[in-house]
Parts: sequence; structure tokens; C-alpha cells
Amino acid sequence: MRHTKPARRTLTALLATTLLAGGVLLGQTVTAEPAAARTITCNVSKLRADAHKERDRGNQLKRLGATTEARKAFARADALERQAKACADADNNSKPPLWK
Repeated sequence: MRHTKPARRTLTALLATTLLAGGVLLGQTVTAEPAAARTITCNVSKLRADAHKERDRGNQLKRLGATTEARKAFARADALERQAKACADADNNSKPPLWK
């Protein structure tokens, strides 16, 4: 009965791999924090102030002739503005209505 030995090894290896993979997945789902449970705090005024500083820096670089660096500064300023707007929108939408 030499033909059962490779099949038994294969099935044992397959079973062990399945159990290990299932244990890893189960462990990750148990310890993973739900996205809704995290609290994200944004300082909208600081984000807007940082965006304003980046725009000033971009304008200064543009006047000095460093157009590539100026474009990067303007892009960072735009990203900060978008982040501030998203935070402000999230704050406005998360408040309960007044009539409840």
C-alpha cells in the first residue's frame, strides 16, 4: 500500500495549511478595531492656517523662479484645504438634528 503514503502527506499538509490560515484570519478579525469605533479629530483652523502658509510659500517660490517647488507647495496647500473641508463636512454631518 505504498500509494496511500503521498496522499496522506498531501492531505495532512493541506489540512495544516487550512487551519493555520483560518487561525490567522480569525486572529486578525478579533483584534482588528472597527473603523466606526475610531475617533478622528481634526483641527480645521490649523489645517487652514497650514494651507495658507503653504500658499504664501508657493507664491514666494514662484516670485523667486522656482516653479516646480511652487507647484508642489500649491498642491500641498490644496490637499490641506480639501482635508479641512472634509473634516468640516464630517463634523457638520455627524451632529444629530435639532428636532429629535
